[in-house]
Amino acid sequence: MAKKYKTALVTGGAGFIGSHIVDALIKRRIKVYVVDDLSSGRKSNVNPNAHFTKMSILNPQFPKYLKRVSPDIIFHTAAHINLRESIIDPPSDAETNVLGTLKLAHHAGKIGVKKIVFSSTGGAMYSTDARIPTSEKVAPAPISPYGIAKRSGEMYLNFAYHVHGIEYIALRYANVYGPRQHAKSESGVISIFGEKMLQGEPVAISGSGKQTRDFVYVDDVVRANMLAMNKKVIGEFNIGTGKETDINTLFRKMKDITGYQLSPRKLPEPPGEIARSALDARKARAYLGWTPKTRLEEGLQKTIRSFQKK
Repeated sequence: MAKKYKTALVTGGAGFIGSHIVDALIKRRIKVYVVDDLSSGRKSNVNPNAHFTKMSILNPQFPKYLKRVSPDIIFHTAAHINLRESIIDPPSDAETNVLGTLKLAHHAGKIGVKKIVFSSTGGAMYSTDARIPTSEKVAPAPISPYGIAKRSGEMYLNFAYHVHGIEYIALRYANVYGPRQHAKSESGVISIFGEKMLQGEPVAISGSGKQTRDFVYVDDVVRANMLAMNKKVIGEFNIGTGKETDINTLFRKMKDITGYQLSPRKLPEPPGEIARSALDARKARAYLGWTPKTRLEEGLQKTIRSFQKK
């Protein structure tokens, strides 16, 4: 078991995954600082017991802020998350996802941060012809700027570990879903479908709908982050269920839960997306003690209930 941490910084802590990590840290009586520029996050997501600052990690004042806060551990979830936009504007994506992570690691090394837990990607990390479910033994071969940027982040954190001694764990998420996910974000097909179905609006499926994804519930992802905090290991770990669900099947499951009546519209398949994705998370089970606990049907029901309340 690793050392106990008293203070944590969560970058992007007003966002979907980040805000749930903040809640989990608060429950563990850890003092939590949050930085978020609110470009996609929401202030209302932030736990009132956390110390919130509206700021981008690219802000020239961020190094001073980091030195003043001087956290023991950083959960780095801040990112430009739209894969399709990364294809349209790779330089903008790289500025946040590559340069932002590099600057964070660089300045964290200067002030003696003990550990960084990085929200990486598994769905966009491996090649299109990789064996399914895909393990970390498969060499990274991202084809989208988003995946390339996340791999760069992992490599810079490995550099910081060897140069500054900052321990790091990169969690390569499958497709995360759950309460607080932004329906306006392209990455959250479940939140997009859910909100449109509840409002009786048309739902669109890109391509044939036979493309598969590995959907992992946000509570399971948060638990992976908490385990990563307390384990004395270094490196990259897949966080997924290992199960493929195609988009047509997902549509039918959500249609049954919501009572949605319309048929889906079809859109052209966008470039840069892989046809199949599922992650082998046996390494996370072996080294972190993590396994997914939430079945897709259960997670969908919880997520849709949260949208109904909202």
